[in-house]
Amino acid sequence: MPYIHQLHDWPNFSLAPEAVLTPLGTVRHLQGKLLGKMSALGFVLQQEASLETLTLDVLKSTEIEGEFLNPEQVRSSIARRLGMDISGWVPSDRHVDGVVEMMLDATQHKDQPLTTERLFDWHAALFPTGRSGMYKIVVGAWRDDSTGPMQVVSGGMGRERVHFQAPDAGLLDKEMDAFIHWFNEEDQLDPVIKAAIAHLWFVTIHPFDDGNGRIARAIADMQMSKADGSSQRFYSMSAQIRLKRNRYYEILEHTQKGDLDITEWLLWFLDCLSSALRATDQILARVLAKASFWEQHRATLLNERQRRLINTLFDGFEGKLNTSKWANIAKCSADTALRDIQDLVDKGVLRKDAAGGRSTSYELTADAK
Repeated sequence: MPYIHQLHDWPNFSLAPEAVLTPLGTVRHLQGKLLGKMSALGFVLQQEASLETLTLDVLKSTEIEGEFLNPEQVRSSIARRLGMDISGWVPSDRHVDGVVEMMLDATQHKDQPLTTERLFDWHAALFPTGRSGMYKIVVGAWRDDSTGPMQVVSGGMGRERVHFQAPDAGLLDKEMDAFIHWFNEEDQLDPVIKAAIAHLWFVTIHPFDDGNGRIARAIADMQMSKADGSSQRFYSMSAQIRLKRNRYYEILEHTQKGDLDITEWLLWFLDCLSSALRATDQILARVLAKASFWEQHRATLLNERQRRLINTLFDGFEGKLNTSKWANIAKCSADTALRDIQDLVDKGVLRKDAAGGRSTSYELTADAK
């Protein structure tokens, strides 16, 4: 059976409006409710919530591809580029900066047209060394298929399974010209539906040697920013895709091997987006708790390491905090880490974890949360 890009009517997608109308209405209602709630927060808290969301989006979009970035580096890189003054700033490597630059260019400059040159710049930012892992790739240009056709493959050597084969490299100029023209043109299509189609269309063309998934999600986020009418991001589609990663790849493969009726893909996308919008309540609760804490402790004497420790816990520290972990994060001695933590215990900010374990761990007190 041919792939959808090989069908005669490609890329004339179709959908069942009656199937999509209700879930699209739910998404639009949740968007309006969220944006209304965020507008009541004030500029500083809006910035903090947007920083939380952008950090999550960058982390999870890369995790979908099996790559894990340092959260503190990502957060610091985003904050620097947004001109935000945050406690616990850390330097970031150029790979982290490249992913951040792509995401911010997509969302902060949502009204600028998508162009071939802009996509090449994003790709070059993702792969600053010209390599993907150990392998040299074509960077800042369409793939040339010099090592064979572009295929999405799983399984070990000798047991490979081809999930998808992209259009030949010789067709990419024509394919991408059509995609870019469609993306930039003003039409009557709902912008949320356009984001879903853009995501699918781009990953089906698969124009780069690597990074296609991350760029497709950045393009979708760019379109969602247009749908929201705001460059500030308060929900992360990538975080929800990461939770449903297996189904994400399954629905992509199923759609790319089907006909041009993409209703099933749209329904999946809208369901994922609804989950992302609802999950924002957790981010908002964390931002408000953090703001409340610092308001209550304006006069509390804390050193810079302690401020960073507290912010790290509020920002979603994974696992349990102990002295050795804190010494590693703060790049200080174990004795200094213990003094920092014990002082916070004495001030009622931290407490020993009641669950116990092989080593003593600590968590924010109920009053601090």
